[in-house]
Amino acid sequence: MMRFGTERARRRPNLTPMIDVVFLLLVFFMLASRFGAETVLPLALAGQGGAAYEGPPRLVQVSTDAVTLNGIAVPPEGLAAALQPLVQTPGDAIILRADATAPLQQVVGVMDRLTAAGFTRLVLVE
Repeated sequence: MMRFGTERARRRPNLTPMIDVVFLLLVFFMLASRFGAETVLPLALAGQGGAAYEGPPRLVQVSTDAVTLNGIAVPPEGLAAALQPLVQTPGDAIILRADATAPLQQVVGVMDRLTAAGFTRLVLVE
Protein backbone atom coordinates (compact mmCIF):
# COMPACT_ATOMS: atom_id res chain seq x y z
CA MET A 1 0.00 0.00 0.00
CA MET A 2 1.24 3.46 -0.90
CA ARG A 3 1.32 6.38 1.43
CA PHE A 4 1.28 9.97 0.23
CA GLY A 5 2.02 11.65 3.51
CA THR A 6 0.59 11.96 6.91
CA GLU A 7 -3.14 12.30 7.19
CA ARG A 8 -4.20 15.73 8.38
CA ALA A 9 -7.20 16.49 10.53
CA ARG A 10 -10.23 17.73 8.58
CA ARG A 11 -10.82 21.46 8.82
CA ARG A 12 -14.25 22.77 9.67
CA PRO A 13 -15.61 25.31 7.18
CA ASN A 14 -15.42 28.93 8.29
CA LEU A 15 -18.95 30.42 8.39
CA THR A 16 -17.91 33.97 9.29
CA PRO A 17 -17.92 35.34 5.69
CA MET A 18 -21.35 33.83 5.02
CA ILE A 19 -22.73 35.36 8.23
CA ASP A 20 -21.29 38.73 7.20
CA VAL A 21 -22.98 38.55 3.80
CA VAL A 22 -26.34 37.60 5.35
CA PHE A 23 -26.05 40.49 7.82
CA LEU A 24 -25.24 42.96 5.03
CA LEU A 25 -28.22 41.73 3.00
CA LEU A 26 -30.46 42.09 6.04
CA VAL A 27 -29.29 45.68 6.59
CA PHE A 28 -29.71 46.49 2.89
CA PHE A 29 -33.29 45.22 2.71
CA MET A 30 -34.24 46.95 5.95
CA LEU A 31 -32.97 50.27 4.62
CA ALA A 32 -34.48 49.80 1.17
CA SER A 33 -37.97 48.86 2.35
CA ARG A 34 -40.72 51.34 3.16
CA PHE A 35 -42.33 51.17 6.55
CA GLY A 36 -44.59 54.23 6.21
CA ALA A 37 -48.30 54.06 5.68
CA GLU A 38 -49.52 54.94 2.22
CA THR A 39 -51.91 57.86 2.01
CA VAL A 40 -54.96 57.76 -0.20
CA LEU A 41 -56.71 60.81 -1.60
CA PRO A 42 -60.44 60.26 -2.08
CA LEU A 43 -61.08 61.46 -5.60
CA ALA A 44 -64.07 61.34 -7.90
CA LEU A 45 -63.43 61.35 -11.61
CA ALA A 46 -65.64 63.34 -13.93
CA GLY A 47 -68.42 61.28 -15.45
CA GLN A 48 -68.61 58.70 -12.67
CA GLY A 49 -72.16 59.30 -11.53
CA GLY A 50 -72.73 61.08 -8.24
CA ALA A 51 -74.81 64.15 -7.52
CA ALA A 52 -75.40 66.79 -10.17
CA TYR A 53 -73.28 69.92 -10.12
CA GLU A 54 -74.99 72.85 -8.43
CA GLY A 55 -74.02 76.40 -7.60
CA PRO A 56 -71.51 78.86 -9.03
CA PRO A 57 -68.51 77.63 -11.03
CA ARG A 58 -65.61 76.36 -8.95
CA LEU A 59 -62.85 75.46 -11.43
CA VAL A 60 -59.35 75.20 -9.99
CA GLN A 61 -56.70 75.06 -12.72
CA VAL A 62 -53.22 73.89 -11.70
CA SER A 63 -50.30 74.74 -13.96
CA THR A 64 -46.54 74.79 -13.49
CA ASP A 65 -46.37 78.43 -12.48
CA ALA A 66 -49.80 79.29 -11.04
CA VAL A 67 -53.03 78.10 -9.50
CA THR A 68 -56.17 79.79 -10.81
CA LEU A 69 -59.73 79.80 -9.53
CA ASN A 70 -62.23 80.46 -12.34
CA GLY A 71 -59.43 82.03 -14.39
CA ILE A 72 -58.13 84.35 -11.63
CA ALA A 73 -54.66 83.64 -10.22
CA VAL A 74 -54.75 82.71 -6.53
CA PRO A 75 -51.82 81.78 -4.27
CA PRO A 76 -52.08 78.13 -3.17
CA GLU A 77 -52.24 79.23 0.48
CA GLY A 78 -55.28 81.42 -0.20
CA LEU A 79 -57.19 78.97 -2.37
CA ALA A 80 -59.41 77.64 0.44
CA ALA A 81 -60.33 81.17 1.53
CA ALA A 82 -61.12 82.16 -2.06
CA LEU A 83 -63.42 79.12 -2.42
CA GLN A 84 -65.43 79.83 0.74
CA PRO A 85 -67.84 82.35 -0.85
CA LEU A 86 -68.49 79.96 -3.76
CA VAL A 87 -69.59 76.93 -1.71
CA GLN A 88 -72.62 76.40 0.51
CA THR A 89 -71.41 73.17 2.17
CA PRO A 90 -68.02 71.44 2.31
CA GLY A 91 -69.55 68.65 0.21
CA ASP A 92 -70.04 70.89 -2.85
CA ALA A 93 -68.06 69.76 -5.89
CA ILE A 94 -64.80 71.49 -6.68
CA ILE A 95 -63.51 70.81 -10.18
CA LEU A 96 -59.72 70.36 -10.50
CA ARG A 97 -57.95 70.50 -13.83
CA ALA A 98 -54.21 70.24 -14.34
CA ASP A 99 -52.56 71.31 -17.55
CA ALA A 100 -50.21 68.94 -19.35
CA THR A 101 -47.04 70.46 -17.91
CA ALA A 102 -48.10 70.60 -14.25
CA PRO A 103 -46.14 68.22 -12.04
CA LEU A 104 -48.22 65.63 -10.22
CA GLN A 105 -46.79 66.72 -6.87
CA GLN A 106 -48.20 70.21 -7.36
CA VAL A 107 -51.68 68.81 -8.12
CA VAL A 108 -51.52 66.57 -5.05
CA GLY A 109 -50.35 69.55 -2.96
CA VAL A 110 -53.42 71.56 -4.03
CA MET A 111 -55.66 68.58 -3.26
CA ASP A 112 -54.06 68.21 0.18
CA ARG A 113 -54.67 71.89 0.95
CA LEU A 114 -58.33 71.63 -0.08
CA THR A 115 -58.84 68.42 1.89
CA ALA A 116 -57.19 69.97 4.96
CA ALA A 117 -59.55 72.97 4.60
CA GLY A 118 -62.52 70.60 4.86
CA PHE A 119 -63.61 70.23 1.23
CA THR A 120 -64.68 66.65 0.71
CA ARG A 121 -65.76 66.42 -2.94
CA LEU A 122 -62.90 67.03 -5.33
CA VAL A 123 -63.49 66.09 -8.97
CA LEU A 124 -60.54 65.69 -11.32
CA VAL A 125 -61.12 66.43 -15.01
CA GLU A 126 -58.79 66.10 -17.93
